[in-house]
Amino acid sequence: EEPAVNGHDDKDNNNPFAEYMWMENEEDFDRQVEEELQEQEFLDRCFQEMLEEEEQDWFIPSRDLPQGVGQLQQQLHGLSVADGHSSEDILSKSNLNPDAKEFVPGVKY
Repeated sequence: EEPAVNGHDDKDNNNPFAEYMWMENEEDFDRQVEEELQEQEFLDRCFQEMLEEEEQDWFIPSRDLPQGVGQLQQQLHGLSVADGHSSEDILSKSNLNPDAKEFVPGVKY
């Protein structure tokens, strides 16, 4: 059985107002759509507020540090530890115990 060209079954063709039957519940439909739109708007506002709060909590050095500190940071990044001693040299002079238990803050041995 093929549907009619206008999308309605043959039984609807007997009703001259079949095409307009969707208007019967138009107020309910409008109310439902309006509620969905309000809910979506509320969610969008909540999401935007959440993003703004997170942005305030983030630490952004260029924004949150005084101007002189940014220059100091750049200088610190340029520093490196290379005084001519190899790592084996340092290890051979170390008085640390390589077999010691791992240090855990707050735990007494």
